[in-house]
Amino acid sequence: MPQPTIGFIGLGLMGGAMVQRLQDRGYALTVIANRNRTHVDKAVARGATEVTTAREIATASDIVMLCMDTSANVESRMRGPDGVIAGLKPGALVIDFGTSLPASTRALGQEVAAAGATMLDAPLGRTPSHAVDGLLNIMCSGDKAAFDTAKPVLDDLGENVFHLGPLGTGHTIKLINNFFGMTVANAMAEAYAMADVTGVDRQQLYDVMSAGPLKSGMMDFVSAYGLKGDPTQLAFAIKNAAKDVGYYTQMASDAGVTSVMSQCALAAMSDARDSGRADDMVGQMVDYFADRYAG
Repeated sequence: MPQPTIGFIGLGLMGGAMVQRLQDRGYALTVIANRNRTHVDKAVARGATEVTTAREIATASDIVMLCMDTSANVESRMRGPDGVIAGLKPGALVIDFGTSLPASTRALGQEVAAAGATMLDAPLGRTPSHAVDGLLNIMCSGDKAAFDTAKPVLDDLGENVFHLGPLGTGHTIKLINNFFGMTVANAMAEAYAMADVTGVDRQQLYDVMSAGPLKSGMMDFVSAYGLKGDPTQLAFAIKNAAKDVGYYTQMASDAGVTSVMSQCALAAMSDARDSGRADDMVGQMVDYFADRYAG
């Protein structure tokens, strides 16, 4: 079967890497600029077509992909006279690769269905460098037949491609995953700051903790900064981590419960974000806690 035409909205670090991978695999791409032209210009130089509205993206595409930062921005690109939904072709697919609120995803899915198309949510694991090599983890959910249609394309982008259930399940699992990861990361960051306060050597603390069941990838990501000053092992900005944990608490509220464990991580990262550390990486929460406890 011929390759589907693809429209891509959200060419940031991750989206730009995904577009590069898709172009490497021979897909015809239509793109639109948002805040930064760097990856749009690269895509156009390699043969992508640039348009000025999300509606034009949809009109030109069998599959519309979004990789955006917030549910509000996804909604703004999807709705309205110049939005994706207004331009969808019958039978088209819409795939949201961002980390969005499940309730928002399900509402958009109903509007997409009313337009004769199908929406999937497919949040991502791993990094832009994995995206370039087609090695992402993709947590997809939605209509199974639509997933099967999209699977060959998803396989070109991801090493591990999951179908997880009804629409919104992927975003639900991603938010739980990120809540857990960011809670662990903040606990490890505070542990190093508390070592400073109590006169304990950070390396000795790590040696003891890592010898037991606490050792984990997240522990080592934070330790790369706490011990060696390398923030790149956990290349996830504090502002984005705070957004995801905030979405997790909203998801819990929508389900009729109040999350207990997320509150500390959310409060710390929100304060770090608002005090000038928004663009720091999560591992640099070590500095936030160290500065806070140093007075």
